[in-house]
Amino acid sequence: MDTIFTLLMVLIMIASVLLVIIVMAQNPKGGGLSSTFGGASSAQFGVQRTNDFMEKATWTLGAVIIVLILISVVITGKPATVAPTQQPVKKETSAPAKQSAPAATTTAPAQTPAAPAK
Repeated sequence: MDTIFTLLMVLIMIASVLLVIIVMAQNPKGGGLSSTFGGASSAQFGVQRTNDFMEKATWTLGAVIIVLILISVVITGKPATVAPTQQPVKKETSAPAKQSAPAATTTAPAQTPAAPAK
């Protein structure tokens, strides 16, 4: 299971790096890579086709990342249970502890000193 989780994390990282590259290649005003191909009218990718490709790649990579993350969460499942040798640390409550009244102590009756012998 650890190898599958590691594989998913590597795929998430690769998809994330590709997404960053695709987003950085786009021009916020709609130019981006299309400005490179815009001058040649006989280019295989036209201006519109490049913009469509970049937009579809962005959405696809975003969806792939989300799906991979959801799969990794499902695979990991619930958190591991505490082993019997390890006891969880109990927190003390912040409420003040009840103070019980001191126990009544029994004392021996006071003895009077013995009378001096004559």
